[in-house]
Amino acid sequence: MAVTAESALLEAVRAHPVPAHVAIIMDGNGRWATQRGLPRVAGHREGVKAARAIVRAADAAGLRFLTLYAFSTENWNRPEDEVTMLMRLLEESIYRELPDLMENKVRLRVIGRTAGVPLPVRRGLEHVALETRDNPGLTLLVAFNYGGRDELLDAFRVLARRVQAGELAPDAVSEADISRALYTEGLPDPDLLIRTSGEMRVSNFLLWQIAYTELWMTPTLWPDFGPSDLYRAIADYQRRDRRFGGV
Repeated sequence: MAVTAESALLEAVRAHPVPAHVAIIMDGNGRWATQRGLPRVAGHREGVKAARAIVRAADAAGLRFLTLYAFSTENWNRPEDEVTMLMRLLEESIYRELPDLMENKVRLRVIGRTAGVPLPVRRGLEHVALETRDNPGLTLLVAFNYGGRDELLDAFRVLARRVQAGELAPDAVSEADISRALYTEGLPDPDLLIRTSGEMRVSNFLLWQIAYTELWMTPTLWPDFGPSDLYRAIADYQRRDRRFGGV
């Protein structure tokens, strides 16, 4: 069997330690569709296909955690018809992906505020998370109705209630306490953050967790981002010297 460029890249990254946790800001669906004279929802549909391929690629590479920024709290400000179509698409996709997640032993975990999420979508996400909770493979985190500042605000409220109840002294609050109060409790911080579409910002994503995360930006629009792109990002990460503020 001929060795493809993609399989060669995969073999190369697997020859070295891979990041435990990769987070991705999936950006560019709308622009992808507009460039082709298609409705924006067509870009979102292609984005779902890209996400499916990346989950499989992450599993093949040996990642333990993959976080995908699916829908931010700011995304509710998009045109109403686009948001409606996005919710419908997500509701359809949730159940469709379950067999593949089970086959590949992927565990789904959702982070973000559940309040305000349409009930059918929330039920679907909860159902798939419950069905996959015992899967021993890759943990897929889907950030839905998520905002980094909202996450910190919610965490500080949790800590404030603990202080008020006398469970925790104000001067005793530690970084570990804050980490445990976040949506990502119990998970390692991302080693690598990828953003597609050429934007050079983190867009209110995992603000606490990415303090020392390596960043990798690409002009590729999300629907065109494939396994080879993920492997190239990991290979670049593997060449970096992570000093965490040290000399």
